[in-house]
Amino acid sequence: MAKFARKDKGGQPRINTASLPDVVFMLLFFFMTVTTLRETEQLVTVRVPEASESVKMERKDLTSYIYIGSPTLGMQARYGTDSRIQLNDSFKEISDIRDFIASERDSKNEADRQFMTTSLKVDQEVRMGIVTDVKQELRRCSALRITYSSRKPGN
Repeated sequence: MAKFARKDKGGQPRINTASLPDVVFMLLFFFMTVTTLRETEQLVTVRVPEASESVKMERKDLTSYIYIGSPTLGMQARYGTDSRIQLNDSFKEISDIRDFIASERDSKNEADRQFMTTSLKVDQEVRMGIVTDVKQELRRCSALRITYSSRKPGN
C-alpha cells in the first residue's frame, strides 16, 4: 500500500489579483469623464449675483469669457484692489477687448462665427461704470450677443 503524506505548508492562500487591472481602468475612466479642466486661471475674485430666471447656454465652445472683479489675494500686492478686466490669463484694459474678440473670432470656424457669445462674469460688488464701458467696446467691435453669468438663489 502506498503511503499518502500530508503536505501542510501552513499560511494563507494567495489573493487573486487578476481583476485588479480592470478595477483600476474603471476608476481611471470614471475620473477622466467626470473631471473638467479649466481653460483659464481666474485672476480676479468673482461672486456672481443671484438670478431669478436663467437660461443654460447651448454651446459653451462658442463662448468667450470676460472676467471683471478685484484681483485675488495673491495678485493684490501687484495690481491693487480696484476692479480689473481679465481676458484669457492676463489683466487687460478696455481698449484690448477689440483685439481679444478678433482673435476669438479667428479661432472659430467660419460657419460658427455668427453664433459666438460673449459672457461677462462680473463680481456683484463691481461698479456699473466699468461694465458699461466693456459693453460699449463690445458694441463697437460688433460682439452683440452678450450674456451674464449668475447663480441660483440660495447657492
